[in-house]
Amino acid sequence: MQSVDRALEILELVAADGELGITEIAEALGVHKSTASRLVGALQQRHLLEQQGERGKYALSYGVVRLAAAATGRLDVARLGQPVCQRLAEELGETVNIAVTDGEAGITVAQEDGTAAITSQNWVGLRSPLHATSAGKVLLAWMPEDDRRRLLRRRLERFTDDTIVAAADLRTELARVLDEGHARSFEELEVGMHAVAVPVFSADGTVSSALSATGPVYRLPRRRARAIVADLREGAADLSAKLGHRAG
Repeated sequence: MQSVDRALEILELVAADGELGITEIAEALGVHKSTASRLVGALQQRHLLEQQGERGKYALSYGVVRLAAAATGRLDVARLGQPVCQRLAEELGETVNIAVTDGEAGITVAQEDGTAAITSQNWVGLRSPLHATSAGKVLLAWMPEDDRRRLLRRRLERFTDDTIVAAADLRTELARVLDEGHARSFEELEVGMHAVAVPVFSADGTVSSALSATGPVYRLPRRRARAIVADLREGAADLSAKLGHRAG
């Protein structure tokens, strides 16, 4: 933990000053130059710091921008998507979520409980399995091929009797998702719960997030789940436009 704290402090010091040398960093941290050099080297390998010239000082590198861009993108999706979730939740009566990819899982960044919901779990900030959720299947289906192939090599955890745990079966399911433009999860994560999701597109045409509606089986049977896809697509198109995506 001490090394992590020191590494983060180095980033903060460099950000505040613009650029710093090893000696300056060591003095600011109160550590030996060899310790400061080792920490800076680790940050440099992660492209969070870069050396200015052959023996120059260190400045923030593009890795910091990459992390900031990812965080900003999530914040934009959450901020711009919340009104969309609210409107759909009122219209459909079901809980509406927006999820983005978080490593090997999905993470919910926005949620609005439906008017028909008696109780609902707050999923904001929580991670969920990509292969067992409707939003996760959308994110997997539109994921770059190399990333998807890597994830499908891992063991798929079973949550219910209906969870897809064979990679070949999941590939078939994802092909259907791409063909039909939406994903479904019928009691695959939790018995008694159904969900359906559609993609949300970023300005560059990639799928940055997924918009989903979730409800109990008795209120969101398979036929109704398919029927509300059009409503979700309308909401996703609205959010995609706000994110800078131009359809067509």
